[in-house]
Amino acid sequence: MKLFIRDSPRAIALATDTHVLILRHSSASVSNSNAGSSTSIPEGGAPRCIVEFSPWESQDMSSYRSLTSMKVQGTLGLVTIAGGTGDVFLCVVNSSSHVATVRPGETVQRILGVEFHCLTTSNYDYLLNEQVNPFPTDSLDADGYDHGPRHTGEPILEHPCMALKKLLSGGSFYYSADFDLTKRLQDRPASGSTVALESLDDGFLWNTFMIQPLVEFRSRLSDREKESLDRSKILTSAIRGFAATVTVPAASSPARMRREGFPSNMTLISRLSCRRAGTRFNARGVDDDGNVANFVETETIFATDSLVFSYVQCRGSVPIFWEQASGLPGQQKITITRSADATKPAFDKHFDALTKAYGDVFVVNLLSEEKSSEVQITRRYFGHIEGSPLNHVREKGQGGEHMQLRHLNYDFHAQTRGPNGYEAASGIRRWIEEAAVGFEYFLAQETGGEEGRRQSVAGANVVLEQSGLFRTNCLDCLDRTNLVQTIISQLAVEIFLRQQGERSPTSDFWARHGTLWADCGDALSKIYAGTGALKSSFTRSGKMSLAGALADVRKSAQRLYINNFEDKGRQGTIDLLLGRLIGQMAVQLMDPINDWVMAELTRRAGEYSAKEEISIFVGTFNLNGKAAGPEDDLSLWLCPEVIQTLPAADVMGVAFQEIVNLDVQQIMSTDPHRRSAWEEEVRRTLNANARDRGSDEYVLLRGGQLVGASLSVFVRSSVLPFIKNVEGAVKKTGMSGMAGNKGAVAIRMDYADTSVCLVTAHLAAGFANYEERNQDYRTIASGLRFNRDRSIEDHDTVIWAGDFNYRIGMENERARMLVKKGDVGTLYENDQLNLQMVHGRTFPFYTEKTPTFMPTYKYNLGTDDYDSSEKARIPAWCDRIVTRGDNLRQLVYDTAPLKFSDHRPVYGYFQCTVSVTDQSKKDKISGELYAKRRVTIGSHTAAKGDESDDESLLGYDSVEPGLPPASSEKRKWWLDNGMPAKSTVKPPGNGYTPNLSRPANPFSPTSEPDWVKVDRPDLPSRTASAASNAPRKVAPPPTSSQVAPPPPPPRVKPTDELPDNRVHLKQTLRKPAPPPKPSKPTLLRSESNQSTSSLASNRNSVLPEPRRVLSRPPEVQPRSVSQATTGSSIDRTIQKSPPQPPPPRTVRRAVEDDNPPLPPRRPTNGLMDEGGPEQELSDWVPLRPK
Repeated sequence: MKLFIRDSPRAIALATDTHVLILRHSSASVSNSNAGSSTSIPEGGAPRCIVEFSPWESQDMSSYRSLTSMKVQGTLGLVTIAGGTGDVFLCVVNSSSHVATVRPGETVQRILGVEFHCLTTSNYDYLLNEQVNPFPTDSLDADGYDHGPRHTGEPILEHPCMALKKLLSGGSFYYSADFDLTKRLQDRPASGSTVALESLDDGFLWNTFMIQPLVEFRSRLSDREKESLDRSKILTSAIRGFAATVTVPAASSPARMRREGFPSNMTLISRLSCRRAGTRFNARGVDDDGNVANFVETETIFATDSLVFSYVQCRGSVPIFWEQASGLPGQQKITITRSADATKPAFDKHFDALTKAYGDVFVVNLLSEEKSSEVQITRRYFGHIEGSPLNHVREKGQGGEHMQLRHLNYDFHAQTRGPNGYEAASGIRRWIEEAAVGFEYFLAQETGGEEGRRQSVAGANVVLEQSGLFRTNCLDCLDRTNLVQTIISQLAVEIFLRQQGERSPTSDFWARHGTLWADCGDALSKIYAGTGALKSSFTRSGKMSLAGALADVRKSAQRLYINNFEDKGRQGTIDLLLGRLIGQMAVQLMDPINDWVMAELTRRAGEYSAKEEISIFVGTFNLNGKAAGPEDDLSLWLCPEVIQTLPAADVMGVAFQEIVNLDVQQIMSTDPHRRSAWEEEVRRTLNANARDRGSDEYVLLRGGQLVGASLSVFVRSSVLPFIKNVEGAVKKTGMSGMAGNKGAVAIRMDYADTSVCLVTAHLAAGFANYEERNQDYRTIASGLRFNRDRSIEDHDTVIWAGDFNYRIGMENERARMLVKKGDVGTLYENDQLNLQMVHGRTFPFYTEKTPTFMPTYKYNLGTDDYDSSEKARIPAWCDRIVTRGDNLRQLVYDTAPLKFSDHRPVYGYFQCTVSVTDQSKKDKISGELYAKRRVTIGSHTAAKGDESDDESLLGYDSVEPGLPPASSEKRKWWLDNGMPAKSTVKPPGNGYTPNLSRPANPFSPTSEPDWVKVDRPDLPSRTASAASNAPRKVAPPPTSSQVAPPPPPPRVKPTDELPDNRVHLKQTLRKPAPPPKPSKPTLLRSESNQSTSSLASNRNSVLPEPRRVLSRPPEVQPRSVSQATTGSSIDRTIQKSPPQPPPPRTVRRAVEDDNPPLPPRRPTNGLMDEGGPEQELSDWVPLRPK
């Protein structure tokens, strides 16, 4: 994999031999409050980048150059620096080393170096090329800045991502391109050539914030492009913690079939959670979501040529709200910050999550019983454990079976204070060994190959699954915890080897085991506390030496300095990596071509897909431990007369319960031979009926078994081409998930483009235990997972069939009487499953066709009589079929008269509507859409030049036909060609004007009115003012030397009478236009542009010489209405006449009147003709708004 860069316009490309991923920054930002983390406060828009993934040959790479000679192993994602310039950086891994091999073909790489390449500017490129050592960290301080020597005259410019570079290059991050490193071996699929990015556990994925934009981009690609992107291994998922493998020679390795060939591998993987990540004194206790500090899942894996063993345990801070101050020893005070009642919700969330993920939990608390601060934490901790709902007794006499949360207080320091030292810690084994045996371990079989090579088929050959978890803690969950976890891991391996009949391993085997755990403890301690773990010399060798004691003293002193002076900077860098800084926002990626094509394909699905009807038969039968025999005729159940007139079923799901006797030996393991015998009998019956009907024969698609429960799926040979992605999964619920006597088996498939899931379940028994049965359903529905983390509810069609064990809630005598009467309705009204479904307590959103047959349990063997034994069980519909999916229609729901069991078999016949896609037609439509889109916006959006005006519209297409496209930063759908909108808003009345005191944001709460009324004096109007309706008053008759003044212009119409074709006010989205200032009326305009306010201020000064009057004033033509409405002044109209010679100068006295008369204007300049000192401007009043 190579990295290429283009300088102008700037773009970065990650290229493999076949494909290339191109990224280019877009200047337009996206306003998306969800882009950042939950703790981020978005300021402005999120940065946006254009992305394109295409074949190498379709791109013109001539303008790109290689920025570095080193190969790139993948990208960790995109990041922006909070509070920075908004630059976007692409993080790539350019140095790593192989550290672990879990199984052949499953490798783990340790990240040793990363680079951050800027998408927006080239200013930081030389900072990467100038370094001789590409990963210098020796001269970096706690904040990640380089304070080492520099060349003279070189500008000081630090790379903004230098702190992140130091963190990611520190050797504590790991990735795998071969398998999902975020999941334990038991929870991930055994097969698959690529990593399922959408199913990664984000609790252990440390680059979630950076890689999420690329994962979302991948989800919008077509299936073919997704596969190409996954095969390219460009996207990298990283965990933090520890991973290493040591080899065990074949000659000394236990649990091997042969003593030669490739050696066995012992691997240790520790996954540090990122949900409450932080340093020692910055992250303590629990948060409100139930996440604890320093939570680590550690998995011990031992793989030989025939078996794969896995055992998981975890560590984590005490899950209550507490803090500890940093400082010198003795000053590190512990404070519990919340009450017990306020802590309970978070405590319950934490252990609920653990039990759902791992099963039962055994808490091992190593805090001191002598230190008051640790005693205070322990008391609060155990108080919450005792009151946990996971520990309530569900049925009398079965309290031990249902204690899902147990605890042990083991004072590590007190136990190791004697002469034996840390060796005395192994005394904890006697307290936990019983639980360790009950929790079991994960064990899978391997198939041999040529020359000792092997191919893993663990998914199809799972022998055991781990059903419980040890959760160990001390104060820091480092030193004491690591030593005790080593003992637990050794105990689990010993139990596994003892049950395999192996002899005790050699001391060399345990020495390798101890070395792995010592290295793991050092790695986790450096992450959390800054130094290696204490007591690691004992963990490594089994003995505590003087040198080891001195090393612990040195490490303690180093911790004191680091925790007090450097942890603050380290914490900030961790928050930056996880996207939790204030103002930090995720980068938004957009592929304008592919996003539009995928949306169009979804909208036009009817053009390339069709609906077809298939038939599904599902049957369930509790065999009561009976073996198959040739005397058993299953045709009454599998081929009943009622469905002979219906089309032959395309899919046959046949479920059995109690296929073996549920004794102690069978409960803990699975015997597949009994299932194989029944499958053969079913296939023989189905094919005999198919031949009679002239139909295709049936083939076994897949079978699955969990102790006594089994599910087998048969399909007609003619429909095999339509079926793909067949998977199976099981989930135990017996003895709180430890045993397989109760649980579920599920098989899923894709029939054409419709996903189908068939489930058989055997739920808890007992008349009154309906709450346990409800809980069993919830455990199966939430815990049973297929590949890519697909659950049961993630399918279009779901059918459950099995022995659900729900009873009829009435007295025995009355129930039997109703059975004799055939009153099925009354019996069903009192059925527990019916009542629980109505109240939404089990099988939500499922439906069941109302039974028309008699209860199926419990019969005397070989008869139609219900139980006549001493227990005399109440008749009940234990065997049921429930469905989910709007494409299902059930035609038949009945029982068959097979009498060799105490149950009666039940069957159902369904019509199912499936979607069938014509792939060639879809590809044709897709090609046409791609071509159409490329014509619109160009061939390669990420590879083209600078952003055009139309690029701001990319991704803003209309959501429905007939609607305008959504607005972008530059274009608004409500504007015509970018022009402001015209407003038709009218004032509420005459004299009103917009209120200038209102805030610019129209949605801000305010007490200010929208309009204010402005009082205007009753003045004679010489302009087309809409606010004045009074007629003009003219000057007195002129003298003999004067010419009569022109008649006044016609009265201007009031505002209400104006025609409707006037120009409207223009609306703005900011502040409204201010009204005309009252102190500057247009009718008082002078030649010198001196305002009337200036004249008023000089009323007491000496008046200038009286102006001359016009000897022959020109005729003033009346103004039209259009002139009045445009607001043009009379001065402009007068100025259009030719200039006149100055008239002789005469003096005119003003005539006394109620209001001062308006003097005639000069024809050329329009100056105001003033009277003598007696007139002045004393009667003029300036306008003021109320």
